[in-house]
Amino acid sequence: MNTLGNRLKVTVFGQSHAPSIGCVVEGLPAGFAPDMERLNAFMARRAPGRNGWSTPRQERDKPEILSGLVEGRTCGAPVAMVIRNSDQHSRDYSGLRRTPRPSHADYTATVKYGESYDIRGGGQFSGRLTAPLCFAGGLALQLLERQNVTIAAHIDRIADISDTAPDFARVSQPDLAALLQKPFPVFSDEAGIKMRQAIEAARMDCDSVGGVIRCFAVGLPAGVGEPMFAGVENRLAGALFGIPAVRGVSFGTGFAAAGMRGSQHNDPLVMEGGRVATRTNHAGGAVGGITNGMPLVVNVAVKPTASIAKEQDTVDLETGEPAKLVIHGRHDPCIVPRAVPVVEAVTALTLLDMLPRG
Repeated sequence: MNTLGNRLKVTVFGQSHAPSIGCVVEGLPAGFAPDMERLNAFMARRAPGRNGWSTPRQERDKPEILSGLVEGRTCGAPVAMVIRNSDQHSRDYSGLRRTPRPSHADYTATVKYGESYDIRGGGQFSGRLTAPLCFAGGLALQLLERQNVTIAAHIDRIADISDTAPDFARVSQPDLAALLQKPFPVFSDEAGIKMRQAIEAARMDCDSVGGVIRCFAVGLPAGVGEPMFAGVENRLAGALFGIPAVRGVSFGTGFAAAGMRGSQHNDPLVMEGGRVATRTNHAGGAVGGITNGMPLVVNVAVKPTASIAKEQDTVDLETGEPAKLVIHGRHDPCIVPRAVPVVEAVTALTLLDMLPRG
């Protein structure tokens, strides 16, 4: 299943080393004129080869819009877009059918698809497929702004280094606007320096590190979502797990709530500016699957990059014997920074799909 959404649908297609990747976006309102300069800048945050903490693979990630826009405005037809791949080193992946990489989809995809599986660059399982998601999500972010909804994420943790956590109940749109101006999105610049040092240390050791991304949505009205299986948390968690390398999703205080008493975790109701609010926001902006008007807070755990240059144990699928593997190629020592806009994009697409249309 490569399609996300109900009324607003995004279908992603392509493989890491195919001639192109892309998406089809259905359900955008007619007459919307996207700011392409802002959209390209948003996609550049995810693109590889832009800084010292990402893979050296060079891709322009410039979207070519094939349909759906007339004179710069949506016309009601699906918006179809492609991104041409230009910097593939497919030879780096020869032999991996026989000796699958640990913590990659090589083995499971081979079991499911057999010899037909495109193993180059991870094929359809590659993080390269998040580029079209950022295109679609960038459109959604601009449409959400029209409804006074702002979405931004920060790097809450890399390895064992944590960023300063804001007050979940008081995080504001100016806070998020300031965060979006930073090339390395953290509230504490000092913590950001230490995080980058941890990434570099892992790279020098032929290893990798993971982390946690925390995403905020400010300006959401109360009442969005459904109980049981169509709650805002359900929809977001399902969509966010579609991002490669995501290993956990929680909301507000998340798993720390398990160690709290009810008197600590409960969010007291108060009146603020003529509306119902909560003094704290341990719930993360949703109760019973429905938004309560407080900032939505979603935490996304990202595993360490699976492609590392250290020698690892695997098996030879032809002989059934143990084997050693050294992964060649160009890989991120930490994918967390480049995953930040992807989390923002998927959050925006999911929330825009759930919001009532005016």
